[in-house]
Amino acid sequence: MIQEILLEATDKMEKAVEAAKDDFGTIRTGRANPVMFQKIIVDYYGSGTPLGNLASIQVLEARSLAITPYDKSALLAIEKAIRDVPNLGAQPNNDGNIIRVTLPDLTEERRKEYVKLARSKAEDHRVSVRNIRRKGNDDLAALKKDGGAGEDEISRAEKELDALTKTNVDAIDNALKHKESELLEV
Repeated sequence: MIQEILLEATDKMEKAVEAAKDDFGTIRTGRANPVMFQKIIVDYYGSGTPLGNLASIQVLEARSLAITPYDKSALLAIEKAIRDVPNLGAQPNNDGNIIRVTLPDLTEERRKEYVKLARSKAEDHRVSVRNIRRKGNDDLAALKKDGGAGEDEISRAEKELDALTKTNVDAIDNALKHKESELLEV
C-alpha cells in the first residue's frame, strides 16, 4: 500500500513538472515560438477549441509565424482569438488563406513583466507539488492509523516523499531559471 501511495505521488508530481514546463513554453520570449499559440482557445462553431487543433503553425522568421487553418472558414475566428490574447501584442494579418503573425520587439519593461509571470506560474506549480506531498502524507497517516503499516515503514515513506517533493520542486526551479535567462537575453 505504501508503494502505491508513493507511485501515485511520483506520477502526479512528474505531471506537475511537465505542466510547469508547458506553461513556461507559452510565455513569449524574443523569438517566435509555435508553442505560444498552441493553447489559444478559438471559438470554432460555438465551442472553444485550441488553435493547435485547428491549424498548422510554422515559424517564418525570428519574429513572425504563419498559421494555416485546416478549415478556411475558421480564418476570422482564429484571427480574432489571436488579437484577443492579452500580453501577446501580436499583429495577425489575414490574406484569405493563411494568417501571418508578427510579434513586436520586447522592451526591457515587458521582459521583466514576463519574468514575473514565469515566477508566478512556477510558484503555482510548486504549490501543486506540495499539495500532492500533503495528500501523500495524509494517506500515509491514515494507513498508520488503520494499522496497515508499521511506524518505521511510514517514517521511511514520509522521508522518501519529502525527497521526491524536493526533486520535483528543484526541477521546476531549474526550468524557471532557464526561462528567465531566455527572457532576459537580448
